Amino acid sequence: MKILSIDPGFEKVGWAIFDKTGTSNSDFTFITSDLIKTSKTTLHELRLRIIYDTLNKIIKKQKIEHLVIEKLFFFKNKKTVLEVSQAVGVIELAASNNAIPITRLTPLEIKQIITGYGTADKKSVQKMIRLELGDQIIFKDDDESDAIACGLAYIYINR
Repeated sequence: MKILSIDPGFEKVGWAIFDKTGTSNSDFTFITSDLIKTSKTTLHELRLRIIYDTLNKIIKKQKIEHLVIEKLFFFKNKKTVLEVSQAVGVIELAASNNAIPITRLTPLEIKQIITGYGTADKKSVQKMIRLELGDQIIFKDDDESDAIACGLAYIYINR
């Protein structure tokens, strides 16, 4: 089963693809990960379109069967939470339009599953990702590593 995991954002959307092949934690392959970036100088509605169109291409090209998304948990900035919520809407619309089921995990759940500690910092999560996937993995950004962690957490809880 091909899994697309997402760390939602408006300026940057982290994504990762896994292929789950069996029932144990080790029966999976990490395929790839990256970021969808939108520019602050681009019109708001076009930024949402970029996110939607890019995800649609990924879904179709990779034949994605399940989407896992990090659930919005807490934001200090009201403007940011509105923009990210809109991005989540177009991400979920892309999944829905392609008949792909969605699982939502909170950051607390992801950290607990990956590190055993729900309030772990990003460096601890990234260390555990490297232990699982190998030291050669390079993250362009925290959003990309968050998407990878989201996918790994889903795989671990769905043995």
